[in-house]
Amino acid sequence: MSKYTKEQILKEAKENGVEFIRLQFTDLFGIMKNVAITFSQLEKALNNNCMFDGSSIDGFVRIDESDMYLHPDFDTWAIFPWRKHQNAQTARLICSVYKADNVTPFEGDPRNVLQKVIDQAAEMGYGFNVGPECEFFLFNTDEDGTPTLETNDKAGYFDLNPIDTGSNCRRDICLALEEMGYTIEASHHEVAKGQHEIDFQFGDVMTTADRVMTFKHVVKTYATKHGLHATFMAKPIEGINGSGMHTNMSLYDLKTGKNVFDDPNGELGLSDTAYSFIAGIMAHIQGIAVVSNPTVNSYKRLVPGYEAPSYLVWSTSNRSCLVRIPASRGKGTRVELRCPDPTCNPYLEMALCLAAGLDGIKKGLKPAPAYDENVFALSDEELHAKGIKCLPGSLAEAIAAAEADPFVKETLGNHVYSNYISGKKAEWDSYKTSVSQWEINHYMINY
Repeated sequence: MSKYTKEQILKEAKENGVEFIRLQFTDLFGIMKNVAITFSQLEKALNNNCMFDGSSIDGFVRIDESDMYLHPDFDTWAIFPWRKHQNAQTARLICSVYKADNVTPFEGDPRNVLQKVIDQAAEMGYGFNVGPECEFFLFNTDEDGTPTLETNDKAGYFDLNPIDTGSNCRRDICLALEEMGYTIEASHHEVAKGQHEIDFQFGDVMTTADRVMTFKHVVKTYATKHGLHATFMAKPIEGINGSGMHTNMSLYDLKTGKNVFDDPNGELGLSDTAYSFIAGIMAHIQGIAVVSNPTVNSYKRLVPGYEAPSYLVWSTSNRSCLVRIPASRGKGTRVELRCPDPTCNPYLEMALCLAAGLDGIKKGLKPAPAYDENVFALSDEELHAKGIKCLPGSLAEAIAAAEADPFVKETLGNHVYSNYISGKKAEWDSYKTSVSQWEINHYMINY
């Protein structure tokens, strides 16, 4: 049941002087879009009668199929803490996209893709909770406001002011998020200079995916207010850690609310369901990578030596592994997938993770034994002897892995899959034919 009704939203908007409302949605590649309306049109939007042209949105529809409708999710109603101008405030509603008949969910909307998998989980009696750990960098800008590659601090893990000069920006981000309904669990400087992390409380998967999109928007907004540029690019600087979006996941029983991953009598305190979920993730992660790590740059983070996983192993304590099981048990029992980065579309990433875990449960899959040693210390021969596989090493390999695993297309649906893969192939082709500074530095003079 929604925490807001149409009448409550209209009342709150009027009482708070809301004059503009942004109806937000997300394209296939995880970029937030919006249609802005005035207060006079809010009731029309709440009645699902706001139409927009979908033909200009990446991966949506052809120009002859352009009429689409936005259906606001009332639970996402929020007033922006920073948008105040002469007492006129701005609010937002996150929307799902519907076809021209205003009845049929549009199969190309990432939110609808996730909802479809949520419904499949519900048919099995499960709900899905997710807690992401989003990292980002803050860079200085030049006199024109253009981002530079100069970080605004030289701090390291958990450092304080005055070394961590990004703390004021982080503080404002946290306060704004809390004003928008988030519960902030931790905020700190990360390992690399200029790198930060803000963790918010886990929640049901749709709420969490919505919050990831809002989180990115808030971070970038407040970075600009501090004269900085925030980026969620996976590896903006060579030679230091990149940014990840570790995804913590658990299933719960829809009838009892019990965490079904938890079993005090099971090995490592995990249930058979948890082991099958892990096995499902491990079975499909190579194909999932094209979504969880969606850019050319993503694969420059997934290399040994920078606290990012490269190999398909799981463990309860090993932070070099792909899947880690944190120590918490009971309600906190969860599976942490460590490869995703924050450039991903969270709706599609979380849909694939859930679907993979459910596939493991349906098939009764069992994972290989946990590997608790540092897998980065193994030679290629040792990896081969132990049967340890690796993640794709490039976007091209990730595309090939997705094409080789029918599960990816089945989960995303033909429309999303074909348009997404086509876009990623174009991205790879563009990268292949570009000339980098590395090539100039190495070949210009010598040859």
